[in-house]
Amino acid sequence: MDAHRPVVLFIAGIGRSGSTLLDRVLGTLPGIQSLGEVVHLWQRGVVADETCGCGRPFHACSFWESVGTKAFGGWRAIDVPAVEAMKAAVDRTRFVPLLAAPRLGPGFPSKVAAYAEVLGKVYAAAAEVSGASVLVDSSKHVSTAYLLRHVPGVDVRVVHLVRDPRGVAYSWTKELERPEAGPGGMMARYSPVRSSLYYLMQNTMLEALALSRTPRLRMRYESFVAEPRTQVSRVLDLVGMPGADLGHIEQAAVELSPNHNIGGNPMKLRSGTTALCRDDAWRTELPAGDRRLVSILTWPLRLGYGYWGAPDHAGRAT
Repeated sequence: MDAHRPVVLFIAGIGRSGSTLLDRVLGTLPGIQSLGEVVHLWQRGVVADETCGCGRPFHACSFWESVGTKAFGGWRAIDVPAVEAMKAAVDRTRFVPLLAAPRLGPGFPSKVAAYAEVLGKVYAAAAEVSGASVLVDSSKHVSTAYLLRHVPGVDVRVVHLVRDPRGVAYSWTKELERPEAGPGGMMARYSPVRSSLYYLMQNTMLEALALSRTPRLRMRYESFVAEPRTQVSRVLDLVGMPGADLGHIEQAAVELSPNHNIGGNPMKLRSGTTALCRDDAWRTELPAGDRRLVSILTWPLRLGYGYWGAPDHAGRAT
């Protein structure tokens, strides 16, 4: 780890795989600042003024106010439509092949550099304000994982978080409120077919990230909730912080401290003792036909990730 550059620990994967929980647990450790889903910073934070993980509206949060001031002289100094246009020109799944080899696209390297410079300022300011050497970004998007390799002034590490695709599919069918968005705000929902295809596409592209030699590890959600200290220790080794005190992480619970997460699921608003238990509701709540369909559609990665049958108490496939 370069002492002069903050580590950006990027949690990658498909939504509903436990990324917010992992983000929150890591953010309790000294020297680590959890940012939530930076991919949603502009629209949900700067424009919509949604609730930060600390419980205050984005523009009333002292942390994000300081970040905006240090990065740009204040958030109001930013031309948000222009930044969002820059983001849309590079940070989309369709652009992953070009992000992997930007010289293949005429004019693409300059577009990448323009938005990467903006992101670099955000991360640098967040590191300065927090005093942390590691920043956790749980945006998940595969295109963002590839884009971060081009961001100046940061040292990127990736945790590729996976979960049994049947559990992912069931979670995407549920109606979940998004309280930070205000009354009536709901999280997106996908059909089992759509979530299965998304699972295959996103995870396959993330596996290909290994070709870039970006430091990374793969973690199963089921293993994380069953063996939290072991899995967090793996992450700490990845970011160059081995031997940290994990006394607040028990076998079945963790003490969560207040945070300043953007995006993520509603658990970002919780603090205090939080149970760590595997969500296996899909086994009884996902219709049998949908379970079979998801199993068939995702079988190459499902088997590769060890989801053969019912996992045992430690998250291993039986």
